[in-house]
Amino acid sequence: MSTYPSLIHLPQRSYRRIATEEAFSPPEMLDIYNKILAKGDVDVGFKHLMGFYMSSPSERAQHIMRCLVDLDDLRLQHMDEAGVDVQVIGLTSPGVQIMDKDTAVSFAPVANDILAAAMRRHPDRLVGMIAVAPQDPAAAAKEIQRGVNQLNMHSVVINSHTQGEYLSDTKFWPIFEAAEAMDTPIYLHPNAMPASMIQHFIEAGLDGAIYGFGVETGLHALRLITSGVFDRFPKLQIILGHMGEALPFWAYRLDYMHAATVKSKRYPSIQPTKKKPSDYLRENFHITNSGVAWGAALKFTQDFMGPDRVLYAMDYPYQYAPEEVAILENLDMAPQVRKAFFQDNAERLFKIPPASNAI
Repeated sequence: MSTYPSLIHLPQRSYRRIATEEAFSPPEMLDIYNKILAKGDVDVGFKHLMGFYMSSPSERAQHIMRCLVDLDDLRLQHMDEAGVDVQVIGLTSPGVQIMDKDTAVSFAPVANDILAAAMRRHPDRLVGMIAVAPQDPAAAAKEIQRGVNQLNMHSVVINSHTQGEYLSDTKFWPIFEAAEAMDTPIYLHPNAMPASMIQHFIEAGLDGAIYGFGVETGLHALRLITSGVFDRFPKLQIILGHMGEALPFWAYRLDYMHAATVKSKRYPSIQPTKKKPSDYLRENFHITNSGVAWGAALKFTQDFMGPDRVLYAMDYPYQYAPEEVAILENLDMAPQVRKAFFQDNAERLFKIPPASNAI
């Protein structure tokens, strides 16, 4: 067990802590990003997100960039210091989704192979999510199949919109068809807002993780619900971080206003669905607490979703706060709920085998 100061007084445990929204970037992807940023016409959200982190001398930016590219000693050291036993890792936002179609399709398998190699080096510590290029839905579907069958990955990460386009568009639905067929949940991770949304958020300094990410990704999730994705793919599972991008707290109003909008026939895009929005949230979504070590919010989300659909995450390296592990461990949770939160739900959802050396 770790001797990190904030964890000294944690209770002994018989379960693993599995962090389920942790990020990495191959150095090769950063090289591609530099080429994109060097162009005259750069997406404003990308410039304000990765453009900042890749060029800023600030301590936070340097920490993030150093940790993103490491899949070995530094990452494992930080996991040990925080008392995290396993990381479920996805390609950092925006992944390949900022690239042109051909580059994205060719690089996604490269990133997946790099992550798979790290998984083989550290089989009890690292678990990978499959990166895909939504720019080519057919290629993305094939990469999901390859990730499952050849790389031992059992989930997919998609960093929200792809250059302003959302997965609610039926042209992307071959991705959902493959994910449902392969029983791979999709982690819908935040991305910087598209240019059509972002300006007022940038003016206020609210475009990133502080608020803008949740607004944009919550919008994406609602677009999936209202467009009928889950009526077409009823077994599809989506994972949302950051306490569900606040959607559980909106559930009552979402149900009421969705029904009212359908009844009013105000928008052609809002048609009747088989279930209420809150039903889809409870049946087709899982939620992680990434970045939110707040007992009241966690308790509400577990009550709303059911304790079998809420998972632990840290949001490494963007929010590396070892003391938050102690905060969560010391919350008043029944032992079986605590074990489900830290271990059981992640093992089931991501198909993580038991550790070769049990805790």
